[in-house]
Amino acid sequence: MTAGPLAGCRVVELGAIGPAPFAGMLLADLGAEVVRVDRPPRADEPDGGGPADVLGRGKRSVVLDLKDPAATAALLRLVERADALIEGFRPGVTERLGIGPHDCLARNRRLVYGRMTGWGQEGPLAASAGHDITYIALTGALGAIGEAGGPPRIPLNLVGDFGGGGCYLVIGVLAALHAAARTGRGQVVDAAVVDGTAHLLASTFGKLGRDEWSDERGVNRFDGGWPFYAVYATKDGRHIAVGALERKFYRSLVELLDLGVDPDRQHERSTWPRLRRLLTRRFAERTRDEWAELFEGTDACVAPVLSLTEAAAHPHLAARGSLFARDGVVQPAAAPRFSATPSSAGRAAPALGADTAAVFLDWGVDPAVRFSD
Repeated sequence: MTAGPLAGCRVVELGAIGPAPFAGMLLADLGAEVVRVDRPPRADEPDGGGPADVLGRGKRSVVLDLKDPAATAALLRLVERADALIEGFRPGVTERLGIGPHDCLARNRRLVYGRMTGWGQEGPLAASAGHDITYIALTGALGAIGEAGGPPRIPLNLVGDFGGGGCYLVIGVLAALHAAARTGRGQVVDAAVVDGTAHLLASTFGKLGRDEWSDERGVNRFDGGWPFYAVYATKDGRHIAVGALERKFYRSLVELLDLGVDPDRQHERSTWPRLRRLLTRRFAERTRDEWAELFEGTDACVAPVLSLTEAAAHPHLAARGSLFARDGVVQPAAAPRFSATPSSAGRAAPALGADTAAVFLDWGVDPAVRFSD
């Protein structure tokens, strides 16, 4: 039995890639029983699962060939007992399979049907292929990230797939579940990466509208344009991150570095070219870890830029358990945290179809299909 604030909530996840399985993992971390429905693997494909399948943790795996009418019927019987379904296919795919919103809501009027796409369910590009990089390119997010005079820099696939995509799907599903509990009726959640990414830019668009943001890269407050909010190379070829925006934090920075500049002139842009040169030369005098030791515990807002493998060993993250290792695989702990209904990272992802028979038995469904296991 799972714990967490979503304990008792049943979610069917139609197997996909990217933001939809991330959303399923997050729901599972929050305590929901997430059943992932996978297609039958080909003979040359691995069974999947295991600690390295981080997005599959905490879930159960059912294998159904949804091109088989009997399998589709079995899925719809699971839907009758579910609180939510999430899918990450192109628009129209589930409709063609007979498991679209109309089909599912006809079976379960309280169901929340969460749809995850890049472009959305409608619009000129809805049927087009795409990936994180193309979605965030169109929203302006990619164009805003990078150094002045240089090309846009790809922020992994954090901004689109997982920030603007998976997280917004979870927000939508949770809101719709709340509404269903109040009204007794479910609904469709149309989560699109372009919508979520645009929404994440709310503050930036606000600054642009107030003439506090220039529509070009590397010259603004949060893109490295301000010398006291930037990244600097250290003696050992590593980097240190500086975020001394507020006056008192900036004063602490210049005093600890002994820069010999007037901290009260922080926002005089005419002083910034010299300030950047001073900071560049100063940080190049010591190694990253030497600077990290100097600034540790101060209010200068300075931190070492760690690699992914280094991050798990940092004392603060280790003390909080923000990252943990399972069978040698480092992964994030469940987030956020709850005082009364603690969330947790569930078991390692099962092999494809490992739970097929058990899920149908537990959910009280006669699948009327032959299982491969």
